[in-house]
Amino acid sequence: MALVNLKTILDDAKRNKYAVGAFDVSNNDMAMAVLEVAEELQAPVILMGLKVDLEGDKLEYWTKSLQAMARKARVPVCLHLDHATDVGFIKKCIDNGFTSVMFDGSILPIEDNIRITKEVVEYAHKFNVSVEAELGHVGDGIVGNSETGVKKESTDGYDNPDDFLTDPSEMEYFIKNTGVDALAVAVGTAHGIYVKEPKLHFDRLDVLNKISSVPMVMHGGSGTPDEAIKKSVQLGICKLNIFSEMLTAFFTTLKEELNHKEHMAIWPCTAYAEPLKAMKKVVKDKMILLNSDGKAK
Repeated sequence: MALVNLKTILDDAKRNKYAVGAFDVSNNDMAMAVLEVAEELQAPVILMGLKVDLEGDKLEYWTKSLQAMARKARVPVCLHLDHATDVGFIKKCIDNGFTSVMFDGSILPIEDNIRITKEVVEYAHKFNVSVEAELGHVGDGIVGNSETGVKKESTDGYDNPDDFLTDPSEMEYFIKNTGVDALAVAVGTAHGIYVKEPKLHFDRLDVLNKISSVPMVMHGGSGTPDEAIKKSVQLGICKLNIFSEMLTAFFTTLKEELNHKEHMAIWPCTAYAEPLKAMKKVVKDKMILLNSDGKAK
């Protein structure tokens, strides 16, 4: 197929009422595994990069490797920068071949969020690169710290997701004044591993869907109940971000595999075989859940 931008993938999802899985991939093994599933299901896919995996020379290595994979893929592939706040770094990622970027100004006052988002949009659109922004804030409220995604079960120190929901009265104004191609909304999900089931505000999502002229994005897809995800797609979510469930499947299986070995001089391809298979099952289940299978065009 082709290496495409986010707008190309999500506009079709919005028209045809399905969602596309967006998977953070920290290395080549993860990226290849996700692409294999996408090709098997004939599903469009979004491969996402995180700043921690891209800093320094790793940015060039990551983008060149994944560009090569994407161009060989038999499905549409978008290379998307996930959750970036540094405009200079975002521009560097665009220059290095990302086809989509996210500027996350969700913790800023709305006018600052608009101003910086607009700056990113103006730069990105010169290169046919899409931009995702966030209105409201999807934080780590009922999950963990930014390194592990896990916190103690005490609610001390947690942000309440309900305090940061997207305000419908701001949505049209934000989209009009930024020119964004997709908008992440806060309706009760959070990043990382949940220690209790999230409460999604479907009434809020329904209102947002009626207002939004661009595809909406849900962050915090890992651990959100399947039925809640299905309903969210029905109410306009076109992109679902997944990472923690992939990591849990991979490392839980890797731990089990290593615990049964008599020695640790194991070839990586042998050690990673079952963990990657477990991770691919997560990816496959999500793509089918989102109804993106068979949608590659």
